[in-house]
Amino acid sequence: MQNKNLLTLAGIFIFFQFQLHAQKIKIPKSYSNIKYKKGIMGVLKDKKFYPEEITNPLYTYSKLVEAPITGDQEGITIDYKDENINGTVVFGLIKKSNIKYPLPVFFKRTAKVNKGKVYLKLTGLGGKYDFINWEKKRKMTLGYRYINEKGQIIYDGRLNLKINKEGIFEEDLYLIEGPFVNKLNPQGAVISFKTNKNVVAQIKIGEQVYSDIVPTRVHEISIAGLKPQTSYNYILMYDDYKEYYQLTTAPKKGCRSKFVFAYASDSRGGSGGGERNLFGVNAYVFKKMMQFAAYQKAAFFQFTGDMISGYNGSNDKQNLQFLNWKRTAENYWHYAPVYVGMGNHESVERIFKRTGYKGHSYYLGHLFVDKFPFEKYSAEKTFADNFTLPETNLNSEDGSSYDPSRKTIDFPSYKENVYDYTYGNLAMIVMNSNYWYASSTDDIPLTSGNVHGYIMDNQLKWLQKTIAKYEADDDIDHIIVTFHTPAFPNAGHKGDDMWYDGNNQIRPYVAGKPVAKGIIERRDEILDILVNQSKKFVALLAGDEHNYSRLIVTNKTPIYPENWNGKKLKFKRPFIQITNGSAGAPYYSLEKLPWTQSVKKFSTLHALMLFTVNGQHIDMQVINPDTFETIENVRLR
Repeated sequence: MQNKNLLTLAGIFIFFQFQLHAQKIKIPKSYSNIKYKKGIMGVLKDKKFYPEEITNPLYTYSKLVEAPITGDQEGITIDYKDENINGTVVFGLIKKSNIKYPLPVFFKRTAKVNKGKVYLKLTGLGGKYDFINWEKKRKMTLGYRYINEKGQIIYDGRLNLKINKEGIFEEDLYLIEGPFVNKLNPQGAVISFKTNKNVVAQIKIGEQVYSDIVPTRVHEISIAGLKPQTSYNYILMYDDYKEYYQLTTAPKKGCRSKFVFAYASDSRGGSGGGERNLFGVNAYVFKKMMQFAAYQKAAFFQFTGDMISGYNGSNDKQNLQFLNWKRTAENYWHYAPVYVGMGNHESVERIFKRTGYKGHSYYLGHLFVDKFPFEKYSAEKTFADNFTLPETNLNSEDGSSYDPSRKTIDFPSYKENVYDYTYGNLAMIVMNSNYWYASSTDDIPLTSGNVHGYIMDNQLKWLQKTIAKYEADDDIDHIIVTFHTPAFPNAGHKGDDMWYDGNNQIRPYVAGKPVAKGIIERRDEILDILVNQSKKFVALLAGDEHNYSRLIVTNKTPIYPENWNGKKLKFKRPFIQITNGSAGAPYYSLEKLPWTQSVKKFSTLHALMLFTVNGQHIDMQVINPDTFETIENVRLR
């Protein structure tokens, strides 16, 4: 009997050991010193083991967006499934008929969130307050805002509700986000949106109907067969709901008619309270930028990085912040495309805690790498899951000279985070200067990973090929390149970006080994392609620094550290860098750097850039969207 019990216990032990081993996540060969110890993943350094820290954030997409809703004859209960969620919900009706930009009109009464649950009494929105006629239609669109007990706005939600035969309020089919106009071209676009339930949705333009193939919650409906440079009304139809919007197709490639586009970056949460930090987004400033771009009839909006506060260990939390950003932008995005690029704050990371660390800095107390498995959790995959963007034949850094294994995938994908697109006679090239980013820079030699601002080899080759493609294209007159980190920082990022206080030793490590080129060498290779290998390149649009600056670099501009012994780049013509990280993140002041005298304009005001492309000319107007003050007007070409 005793032996039988021992055998049973041994079997249980082996079973759990097997289960533990089966659950182990495969560590990419591109990393170094990340190991398992007794089934726990961690970083091994000098015989010390730093275990992975599992994050369990309070506010996530699954808790706040997917919260179950139940109703009675007077209202609804939202259950966030977490007793630690407390605060207040404000709510009100949304009118969509004959309204171009539908927004909630919040009711004078609020509801208290207690231990994760809140009851919204909706019958109070009847009578003289029923401006959408929901009592007669027995359906309503409700907007609501969750504010935590500290007064921070966490989420702006919306619901379609109906009253059933028993007079009970029920959750109906509704849009979580969208519709968004994406991948605009002369013949159409892709309309994306998300619903709370699976449904076959449709887009109707004239008599033509475009549809999902199968029921789904994530919708990307391709529109084709339209005429170039033509405005079309489109109707979004899901179940028995209809919503009315409009899009304007792009001109034919090579068309040299006049158009305007907008640019900004860095809309992550700011200071000042209220909508200046809507859980990761400065919705106050960013919403004004979007509305002003719509007022100026911008054909598209390019936004490159630090959209959200990010730096999350949880994909679920990252998705909530991305949703807040998209919902802030959507009144413009219903009608015209928004193209986005990655910044450092879009990071999703595996976090390893330094056990026994007694400092107060979270950064120094932890090690970070891009979250893996890359195909499921990485910052790049999370970004692609949240946006509908052009795709190219650039796959990843697998296959590069420093690839540790040709048989395995050891780098994240470039899908939908590095791409190019055209509009008329303009080509825009969007790059990722925070690919495979590990934010604990000092520890990259230990764990491996990429540093802030470094463009890796395969992406550099792709840039060169893409520039050459447009140089040979007679339909394209202007090339603009955008990535998040300036080639020449002017303020708060002089210690990184593509400078690192002049330290060329900064570079990525792959499988424990440094790559061949340092950050300044790689910067020069990029500039050589843009300036010396292209006659059509106009300017680099960057962000990261929370200000607006326009810099013109010539061969007379000092761009190297003292005692630089490396090769020096000679420019065939001036290089223009325009940095605009002024979409709401806390501002940076101008600092002294070798090229400071070449800064032609600097401002800490919120800044929206509007480019007018008219044939062979490009004019730029920079406006503070909060006050409509003009910061500068410049002819770039």
